[in-house]
Amino acid sequence: MKVQLKQVSGNTYVGRGDSNHWVTVDTSVNEGGSAAGTGPMELVLIALAACTAMDVELILKKKRAGMTRLEVEADAQRAKDPPKVFTDIHLKYLIYGDVSKSDAEHAVSLSQEKYCSVAGTLRPTAKITHEIQILP
Repeated sequence: MKVQLKQVSGNTYVGRGDSNHWVTVDTSVNEGGSAAGTGPMELVLIALAACTAMDVELILKKKRAGMTRLEVEADAQRAKDPPKVFTDIHLKYLIYGDVSKSDAEHAVSLSQEKYCSVAGTLRPTAKITHEIQILP
């Protein structure tokens, strides 16, 4: 995997990876940026939510569960001292449709413990917990 990052102005950058899709990355005005893009740590948290959502969707699809939509909310705390890594991350899975609690739990567990590379990368510094809500 390879990425390219280009400075646009000040702390505003655009980056792209092998997928060839550009992403704007920036910091807040308080941190010397112009708030023109998503911050690096926000991107990490988005990547975690996306990684596990894709796993859960695929697992539930293979189980022929009746999921119609999936949302993942992430709430994270960071260390006070640099490098300010994530220390605690809580994921809330909102699974819509006719899905059993046991199928949902199994899919989330497989994602978190086996398949999600981003979770595996974060696990050495962050305690990752979750909850699941099944909605009509």
